[in-house]
Amino acid sequence: MKGPGAEHYPTSPLGESEANIPTGRDVEWEPLVDYRRNGVSETTIHGAVAWAHGDEVIHSFGGNVLCYGRSMMKPLMMKVFADALGPVTTWEQKSISVASHNGDTEHIATAQSLLEPDEWGLMQTPLDVPLVQFGRQVRRPRRWYHCCSGEHAALLRGCRLKGWNRSGYTLPQHPFFQGYLKVLRRTLGEAWEPVRVARDGCGLPTVSNTVSELALLCASLAQHRDEDWIWEAMARHPDLVGGFNRLDSSILKACEGKVLAKEGADGLIGLGIVHPDFPRGLGVVIKIAHGWNAQATWYIARAVLGVLGLPLRNPYSLHRQKAFIVPGVVPPDRVALLEDVPTWDDWDPNDDRWQFDWGRYSWEEGP
Repeated sequence: MKGPGAEHYPTSPLGESEANIPTGRDVEWEPLVDYRRNGVSETTIHGAVAWAHGDEVIHSFGGNVLCYGRSMMKPLMMKVFADALGPVTTWEQKSISVASHNGDTEHIATAQSLLEPDEWGLMQTPLDVPLVQFGRQVRRPRRWYHCCSGEHAALLRGCRLKGWNRSGYTLPQHPFFQGYLKVLRRTLGEAWEPVRVARDGCGLPTVSNTVSELALLCASLAQHRDEDWIWEAMARHPDLVGGFNRLDSSILKACEGKVLAKEGADGLIGLGIVHPDFPRGLGVVIKIAHGWNAQATWYIARAVLGVLGLPLRNPYSLHRQKAFIVPGVVPPDRVALLEDVPTWDDWDPNDDRWQFDWGRYSWEEGP
């Protein structure tokens, strides 16, 4: 490719290899769940899972993959403004600040309430339509419909309260991003540096972390849940965090304040868990190798929470298939408990086979 900016493009469609940055081809992904039709696997979902207790990684399966935390990191990103926003925002506004919302009417109204109308033009989310739509279809994109609009509005308000310049708030040299790095270093160590900083889908910087690092950060959310309002805000208004039939919202509701859950593109969910067996906070991160797959991630999350005694409903039925969990998604001492966490429910029809011995019968041949 030749022309202006050509030097910024890759040089080969096969992809270059860079030192200390393993690609998805180099990672030893493990199967996490497979879909079987009458006992034969038709689809296998690969990925990686990490469990951390306090500052210790206690279980890893699928490789310590390097990825971007993306929107899963919003509860940590908002800690930069926790002190400033706490006294001046409602619980609804606090919840939308860490959201990746569907774009419902209540999501948009709550996000907009964080700023004065004459400040709306400062927001730099990309133009978008609602992530999930019901009824009347919205076809004209708006910045407020973007799933990160609540976070951006909260960042702008936080910058104003701290006296920071709101121009360039999406850039990595801005005080917000530098403050976010300090938040990460509280858990990962003062010497920690990201291997890469990239531009996220909403325009904000996102940093590379290994899955184990992400699990440690989720454990820190559980361990320090009382230091600010973030955990409580997500538990109070879970439907503002995601929305209808979203996995993080469903977990927040089902676990009644014991679990902080946050989805992230592409193929991530992070769980901060309060559990008597893990007094220093438990963090579990699930990364799907091929990207976002809500159905597969739901099955795996149900298994993880199930072995901890935290029930989660299953909204999905496979079409003439059944899902089966790979034991490695949980630590070895909890595999026996996994046997009692089915991936299907009574309402999920078992129609992947004929319920008779078809081999005993045949049509009579005609003349």
